[in-house]
Amino acid sequence: MGRKHKPTPHTLAGTSLSSLPRCPAHLNEVAHKEWRRLATPLFEAGILTLADRAALAAYCQAYARWVEAEERLKETPALLKTPSGYVQQSPWLTVANKQMELMARYMSDLGMTPVARTRLGQSPESQKPEPVTFVWRTIINSGEDPPDEPIEHVKSLSLPTKDA
Repeated sequence: MGRKHKPTPHTLAGTSLSSLPRCPAHLNEVAHKEWRRLATPLFEAGILTLADRAALAAYCQAYARWVEAEERLKETPALLKTPSGYVQQSPWLTVANKQMELMARYMSDLGMTPVARTRLGQSPESQKPEPVTFVWRTIINSGEDPPDEPIEHVKSLSLPTKDA
């Protein structure tokens, strides 16, 4: 049986991993610019830690490859005719589409989509259901109809949960 919802990302704020990671040297120029554009805002939002360095680097590299493929697609048609006469999709279109898929996965993992950001505000504690509370009303004049005004004597009983 599969999961119904993606797990909620948790921050590592306050741990030894909670510092701004450095941009890896192997990233090309476009990927490096994308790193500079995203790293500090993601870190300041409490999303990016040292543990996320590889994920952000992979996103930035996929972004750079996507940009290169899109630039090449401007120079060539999206459909090409092979020497045997068949029409096929440009290899650059295949690369662009694959890099967009990879980017989307990393963006979701790093909290860079609207849906991912809605999950960021939830902690495991906030996802636990509140204990069920039954309200017992004490009617002072038993045997009579309840009064029209609000009942002042209210007692609450919290039932134990599985965690308790």
